[in-house]
Amino acid sequence: MDLRLKALCVHLFTATGAVFAMLAMLAAVEGKWSLMFLWLVVAFVVDGIDGPLARKYAVNENAPRFDGVTLDLMIDYLTYIFIPAFALFASDLLPGWTGWVAIIVITFASVLYMADTGMKTEDKSFSGFPAAWNMLVLVVFAIEPNFWITLAMVVALAVAMFLPLKFIHPVRTKRWRWLSLPVALAWTFFAGWAAWVDFHPESWAHWGLILTSVYLVFAGIVQQIVPPRGEVTGMDL
Repeated sequence: MDLRLKALCVHLFTATGAVFAMLAMLAAVEGKWSLMFLWLVVAFVVDGIDGPLARKYAVNENAPRFDGVTLDLMIDYLTYIFIPAFALFASDLLPGWTGWVAIIVITFASVLYMADTGMKTEDKSFSGFPAAWNMLVLVVFAIEPNFWITLAMVVALAVAMFLPLKFIHPVRTKRWRWLSLPVALAWTFFAGWAAWVDFHPESWAHWGLILTSVYLVFAGIVQQIVPPRGEVTGMDL
């Protein structure tokens, strides 16, 4: 297959994320939360695959008509931010005024973060919490903490978006990638399973979600504290 056609196919693959976002939104409007999260997990998988493919086939050079970065950001805002914020509000997990605070904080702070030219660090991690609200909201649906705890996490992570805290990119951050990538894949599996069983309170997937989420949130901050010691990082993806 011609390299230009392969690069174009990568753009088309990325664009499927918009379709999955629409399917997730339709499920959310009907209050079918498990189905909504299943579609968001599918979109999450697409987002994890299209980046390495875009770099492999040099889409900026071989299919320059479409801006892959813009395409990715538009879909990410829907799947990572907008739809999860709606679900958090409409599900009544944050009752009354707390739900309004959450959706305003999430949507307002996140759109600024997505436009932040300093959101990436030199090692291709994120500077500040990378607006991964889909991950937080899914965990909230799974474990259903007290609404004050949920609100506190929303506010804390919104503030963390603009603090000089490092958050790893499981695919692009080379340091500890041998561990981070399997943990991210495990999180995706646990998320899909939890949604598949309709967030059953006795599902073992919930513990997996908690453990993998803790690692993904704090691994970058630990890297800031602990200096590297000649670790094997592997090839760039």
